[in-house]
Amino acid sequence: MKEIEKAVREKYAAVAVSNLSTAHDGVKAVAEAFGYSADELQSIPAEANMGLSCGNPTATANLRSGEVVVDLGSGGGLDVFLAAKKVGPAGKAIGIDMTPEMIERARANATKQGFTNVEFYLSTIERLPFEEETVDCVISNCVINLAPDKDAVFREIFRVLKPGGRVAVSDIALKKPLPPEVGGDLMAYVGCIAGAVLVEDYVEGLKAAGFSAVQVVDAKKDLNAYAKVEGQSGCCSPVMEAPVPKESACCTPAPAGSDACCTPKEEAKPVSVGCCTPNEKLDAGTVHGGLANLLQRYDVNEFAASVQVYAVKV
Repeated sequence: MKEIEKAVREKYAAVAVSNLSTAHDGVKAVAEAFGYSADELQSIPAEANMGLSCGNPTATANLRSGEVVVDLGSGGGLDVFLAAKKVGPAGKAIGIDMTPEMIERARANATKQGFTNVEFYLSTIERLPFEEETVDCVISNCVINLAPDKDAVFREIFRVLKPGGRVAVSDIALKKPLPPEVGGDLMAYVGCIAGAVLVEDYVEGLKAAGFSAVQVVDAKKDLNAYAKVEGQSGCCSPVMEAPVPKESACCTPAPAGSDACCTPKEEAKPVSVGCCTPNEKLDAGTVHGGLANLLQRYDVNEFAASVQVYAVKV
């Protein structure tokens, strides 16, 4: 767990100090692919978006004026700023992130935009810096899958929510178990895939923490969208081998009295290994490079999904 936490912190710190923003066409394309409108992206600092989303939780959280909303794993502040606009001056939007560089970037963005109803705290999401029953809504965007102890996260969310408080989270969950080579890949964990849990386990984890009306809904988004940050396409169609002789009949029977036979018919067969040639320019040691590399080797949509998660504290 310590190794995973260290790797996650280091890789996302590198993203935080990068120049990735909505000004980058690929970063903007990822955000739009997962539900952000052009108007939403234009309404907040470009640096708040780094192409790390898997949904738009503020679009489904039904945030109201005066509410206190907490964003787990707030990054550069993308969802915090959108939430702040919805809860208004009487409300508060609070971001939690375990990466100092992300907190610094988010606070700089808040100052740049002049937000007065936002706060950012350095903390893990397994131990939230709030009193019990002080929060109206908890949101998160592609972060809970990164937490080594998800049950602790669910218990903390339940603890800080007021009675009647709600969860509106965008995340990655599994439709079926991962191939061993993906499940054991550290960069696949950093890329939000290997740390994801099965949909049914997500539901049971929230129920065990005390939540009611739990739903984990497949958003039907194409996870290949992440490759757009690196200017790559996702997993391509299987490459076709050179034609090979067909094992069956060779040709129409030769005329009577002749032993001639035509060349055997040929057919192409799909290659059974490898999806497409990896781009050597990708740095597989970065968050986005690692994701692009993974998407080149596997059709991630086969076993993982972008999901919307809903739950209520009764």
